[in-house]
Amino acid sequence: MSKLTRRVALALPLLAAPAIVRAQSWRPLGQVRIIVPAAAGGTTDIMGRLLAQFLQPRWGTPVVVENRTGAGGTIGTVEMVRARPDGLTLLMGNIGPQAIGYSLFRNLSYRAEQIAPIAGTIAGPNVLVVNNNVPAQNVAQLAAMLRAKPGEIPFVSTGVGQSTHLSPVLFLQMLNAQAIHVPTRGSAPAQIELLAGNVSFLVDNLTGIIGHIQSGRVRALAVTSKERHALLPNVPAMRETMPELANYEVNTWFGVFGQATMPAEIINSINSDVMAMLALPETVKRFEELGGVPMIGSAQHFGAFVAREITKWSDVITHEGLQIDVS
Repeated sequence: MSKLTRRVALALPLLAAPAIVRAQSWRPLGQVRIIVPAAAGGTTDIMGRLLAQFLQPRWGTPVVVENRTGAGGTIGTVEMVRARPDGLTLLMGNIGPQAIGYSLFRNLSYRAEQIAPIAGTIAGPNVLVVNNNVPAQNVAQLAAMLRAKPGEIPFVSTGVGQSTHLSPVLFLQMLNAQAIHVPTRGSAPAQIELLAGNVSFLVDNLTGIIGHIQSGRVRALAVTSKERHALLPNVPAMRETMPELANYEVNTWFGVFGQATMPAEIINSINSDVMAMLALPETVKRFEELGGVPMIGSAQHFGAFVAREITKWSDVITHEGLQIDVS
């Protein structure tokens, strides 16, 4: 089995889907905006811009990306929820505000029932990286550092409530260790903090950090998926590294969302257009470069997947006793 075939096969339990609704006739009647609830440069932003570039000529109308950062992705989500359900305001969401946030934030100003999952785009693991000044060469050595200096070593995330926040929280809980959380507003500013040496480690989306890993600017210690990743064959899965982490597994994902009251015709039409983008050879190649796999499936399939993710993270957060206010 080739590396690519094996990688896609590993993704099938998450991404296998029934037939996709085709041949929809809806087209937007004016400029469309895709709200990205994260800073420019990260995976959410990359996906939003790839989609906008594809849809603009296909729809024959301007499709613009607007970055609305803050509060773990919830600020941008609220803006989308409050817009008219006419297909002209979409959200490029992700695992943070569209799954984790419902149980993490006690004063969240939107509910899952107000949001319609439309189409998945890309899924893949996170990866634990350290700056090159950190002496730890593997997860066990990093764990020893954390245990020797409880609550003293800083780590950065792309925002409170994102998978880049909860992934290391779960990691620390399993190790019975503590560290200082430094939240930022997206992948790009988080990476700047790491590259500058202001923090020791980051658990980022592989799709967003792979370039720095390949250039040697940061050092990868483990991927969060169940198995190793084809782009980093010499980097172990987290669960391989220590007995305490044997059950550790996290995958992150991104997708298009709209208002729950949006007509089914619009939802299915946008889903069909997103699937057309995912089927392009250049999209498949780009996703391979980013270390992810396409999330092929109907709007109904994507909605069921998101519902499972909401339940999964609710269980994790409840078990860990984590709950915070949106700030």
